Amino acid sequence: MASIRREVHIACPAARAWDALRDVGALHTRLVPGFVTDTQLEGGDRIVTFGNGMVARERIITVDDGARRVVWSVVGAPFTHHNASAQVFPEGDNGCRFVWIADLLPNEIAGNITVMIEQGIGVIKTTLERSP
Repeated sequence: MASIRREVHIACPAARAWDALRDVGALHTRLVPGFVTDTQLEGGDRIVTFGNGMVARERIITVDDGARRVVWSVVGAPFTHHNASAQVFPEGDNGCRFVWIADLLPNEIAGNITVMIEQGIGVIKTTLERSP
C-alpha cells in the first residue's frame, strides 16, 4: 500500500486554517481554488472536480473539531483503497502546520497522486497566507 505524507508551515493562525479545512463543501472557494474547481455535497459524500478535469466521490469519514482533522475516502476507480486525512497543528500565535496523509491502492497510481497532493498543499499555503 502506498502511503503519502506531505506537510507545510502556513503563516496564518491555526483557527483560520481549520475553519477553511472543516468547510468540506467549499474546497473550491476557501482552501484550494483553481486546484479544485467545484465541490458538491451529496449525503455524506462530496463530489470534487479538480482543475485537471478529474472528478472524485469522496466519502467524509469525520470532521474532528478537537483534533482539527478531516478524514475522507475516495470511493471507486481508479482506487481499490483510499483513505486520507488533513490536519492543522498550531505553531506559535500566527502560524500552523498543515499535514496531508493519503494511503492508497493500487501502488501504481501513487506517483500521480503524490504530484496532485504536492500541488494541492502549495495552493492551500498560498490561499491561507493571503486570506484576511
